[in-house]
Amino acid sequence: MTMAEHTDWQRSEPFDLPDWLGEEDLVWSLDGSLSAAQVCGTLRGAGEHRLGLDIVCADVAYPAPVVPEPVRRQCHLTWHHGQVQTIRNGQRHGLAVPVSSLDADTVCEALRRFARAIAVDSERVRVLISL
Repeated sequence: MTMAEHTDWQRSEPFDLPDWLGEEDLVWSLDGSLSAAQVCGTLRGAGEHRLGLDIVCADVAYPAPVVPEPVRRQCHLTWHHGQVQTIRNGQRHGLAVPVSSLDADTVCEALRRFARAIAVDSERVRVLISL
């Protein structure tokens, strides 16, 4: 995905996601490294269920904004209230986080808030980040 495509992220709602997310134990795995403004990840359920779920640094604006300004503002408001803003770019889903860089703690917090948004006990969600 190029920087020009990043701004195609739009707000979405958790209830637009597949039903299996609320019914199965989940494992989110990082598909690359935490060093990018957008980290690609995959959320897996039981069997063959998979969902591309990226974590996006909404405050990155150079060399181009990663998300549109309305999404960035909503991301900050949502985070302030203890939630996370779900976003979508075509077939990819994401979580917009009000930061300019990611670390493991921020990723885990975003996924904890996501679990709450889809009514899943956070103990049913595992995070896999390779060193």
